[in-house]
Amino acid sequence: MGDERNVIGRYTALARRRARQEEGADADGAGAGGKRTVRERIPRARRRPAEPGQGRRGGGARWAWAGAAAVGAAALAWSTSFSVTKLALERTPPLTVGALRFCLAAVLLAVAVRLQRRWKPPSVRERLEMAAAGLLGITLYFGLENFGVDLATASDATLIVASYPVVTFALEFALFRRRPAPAALLGMALAVGGVVLIVRDNADSAGSQRLLGDLLLALGGLAWAAYNLLLVARRPRMSALTATYYQTLGGGLAFAAAALTEHRDWGGLAPVDIGLMAYLAGVCSIGGFLCYNVGLRSISSTTAVTILNTIPVFGVVSAVVVAGESVTKMQILGGAVVVAGVVLSLRRDPSGHDESPPGETEKADGEKAGAET
Repeated sequence: MGDERNVIGRYTALARRRARQEEGADADGAGAGGKRTVRERIPRARRRPAEPGQGRRGGGARWAWAGAAAVGAAALAWSTSFSVTKLALERTPPLTVGALRFCLAAVLLAVAVRLQRRWKPPSVRERLEMAAAGLLGITLYFGLENFGVDLATASDATLIVASYPVVTFALEFALFRRRPAPAALLGMALAVGGVVLIVRDNADSAGSQRLLGDLLLALGGLAWAAYNLLLVARRPRMSALTATYYQTLGGGLAFAAAALTEHRDWGGLAPVDIGLMAYLAGVCSIGGFLCYNVGLRSISSTTAVTILNTIPVFGVVSAVVVAGESVTKMQILGGAVVVAGVVLSLRRDPSGHDESPPGETEKADGEKAGAET
């Protein structure tokens, strides 16, 4: 109770100080012949905070469209990651691709982090915790993804990774004994069924190597789910950009150490390889992250999740156009079932309440976003 009174006292003092500052500024304006509007006479501390997409000049609708476009750009960037990775793997080993991508991304993020207003480095303990999280969410997950894409196809990866939010929900329900809503259960079953359709089709048509790649991609879903639950449990007290930087730094350095095992397969990087790595680091890892966070300022997390469900569509198109892959009808069917399952598991009921446990919808967009940062 004492802590609450201290917080209220500090808030009240801050509100009064701001009100006095604004009154002084308004007095200066009035003395110059200016008139204050009703909103200008209300202290900022008492004003109602604007909803996403509201309170901006030009109307909320325009900003909502801009936010949706930003999230759409992030989805497009992330969806091309698999096909670009497939091209990079033609001449560079999987662990080396991860090392080059995330070490370069860490350098770019180091600059972006220090451009934040009033940025202060977190404590050593917090930095080590985020670096350790990077071992799970970057080194382990993207290591499995790179090996999976190398053995399978970019289109397989796109469709299987679409099921990752459902894997996270299922793991959380299993660990924390939370009872999922009926819609969430049905969505999980559909997503798993869609993955089975994709994997079974590949097992029948492409042999054991592609099947192994698909299984590695599915195993990556467990690594990604564990990573998300770890972040939820630790709740880092820093900006998303700062947390991403230290995770990328830790994961990139671990990738660099692991890549030493592939030194016999190293060769000179051609200009096209450098361009592919720069694209993965700059566009997929950083550009997508920035676009996504800009978009979330103007639209709700539910809208963002809906837009992110276009990633499988963009990803398959990218696999066909960029990597020159062919897609079977069974893959398309399996991908559609996966997307339907994810949408159903994130669905809100008509009353506006989330059918999944509190906070799940808000976490889901971050989980899907982070899968390609």
